[in-house]
Amino acid sequence: MAYVSDLMGKPVTDVDGEHVGHLEDLIASIHGELSHPVIVAIVVKRPGGLLRGQPGWTPTLIVPISDVAVLVAPAIPLTKCLNDLIPYEPNPHDLYLARDVLDKQIIDTNGVRVVRVNDLELTRVNGQFYVANVDIGGVGLLRRLGLAKTVQKVASRFKRDLPPGIISWDDVELLPGDQPLRLKVPGEKLAELHPADLAEIISDLNRIESGKFLESLDMKTLADTLEEVEPDFQASLVEAMPDEKVADVLEEMAPDEAADLLAELPQDRSRELLKLMERDEAEDVRKLLTYPEDTAGGIMTTEFIAIRPDLTAEQAISTLRETAHEAETIFYVYVTDSANHLVGVFSLKDLVLARPDTPVSQFMHQRVVSVNLLASQDEVAQAIAKYNLLAIPVVDDQGRLHGIVTADDALDKIIPTAWKKRLPHLYR
Repeated sequence: MAYVSDLMGKPVTDVDGEHVGHLEDLIASIHGELSHPVIVAIVVKRPGGLLRGQPGWTPTLIVPISDVAVLVAPAIPLTKCLNDLIPYEPNPHDLYLARDVLDKQIIDTNGVRVVRVNDLELTRVNGQFYVANVDIGGVGLLRRLGLAKTVQKVASRFKRDLPPGIISWDDVELLPGDQPLRLKVPGEKLAELHPADLAEIISDLNRIESGKFLESLDMKTLADTLEEVEPDFQASLVEAMPDEKVADVLEEMAPDEAADLLAELPQDRSRELLKLMERDEAEDVRKLLTYPEDTAGGIMTTEFIAIRPDLTAEQAISTLRETAHEAETIFYVYVTDSANHLVGVFSLKDLVLARPDTPVSQFMHQRVVSVNLLASQDEVAQAIAKYNLLAIPVVDDQGRLHGIVTADDALDKIIPTAWKKRLPHLYR
């Protein structure tokens, strides 16, 4: 058993024992017929000093693995003199293990999750070294820092085992940095990944790679993934997409998220996209775009549940079953009269505890905390924090309900969006 981290920095000598340099990386070849990459070369960092500038001197030397006498050793000996070495020429199937894999994100296709690579385990079969496993656990990180043995000794003294974090290369989908994206993961497997994981993958890819990755997602997954990134990044991701596809994605997104994205696009394209959207979805988005972006009206969503006060608890539950899938949150159910004035609110707990024949008007809370359409985002955030709410209703000057602002959208002013996106979405 050998790990890439154990080999990094090892001295490399030629057949006469002369110092050549230190191992900087290993190159593995990926072929379709091989399930595990095979080591084909090592990258040696050359010493500088007096040698720098001499004829034939290069900062790095790529040595074919066939010229390496022993790979796993305190010092790595070569089988030839330095002057007799013919450097290895990398090809498109090659992968630099330290540069391209360590600390990078991969998809664990078995566990269906995005993980980071802390180390790589090598195995020798019939004289060749292969990448056998990926270490994604804390032990791999400690090994990189040179602390694994010390921590393991301490853990054993307390009769504790460090949890392993090994997955087979067979279960890995690599997301290469400067190569064409190659996805072996079935579409249904990708759909199982959390949108936040997919968004994190996209953030590490260039424009071409991210475009190919997005093409592999179904429309709902694509919309959920875009909602996890900043609007300006959303705009760059959909820039090259056909308008028809972008319109379909906008229809799948929450109205407030769709409005944020359209606000980042050129006005001419935004107008065309709104024309391509279904009428109801487009109207919701147009309404949100009429309010300043830093007001309650600008950050609210129109996806909420509102019912009449004369319904019974049993009828209210039936209504929720039919309409809840369209709402941003169902922890709060708002009560409105025939003119859409906000007259009450109740929680799921209130509803569950009420007798089936009890009218909503008898168990709803009549004193409802709300904000005006033109209230600043600061005011909205302060109200949500003060009253410990998951969402707050937004009303006009006549008290008519227009939408709700969820806690995460309100907290943009208090917590940077990049951090806020990592908070648990408890209200969903």
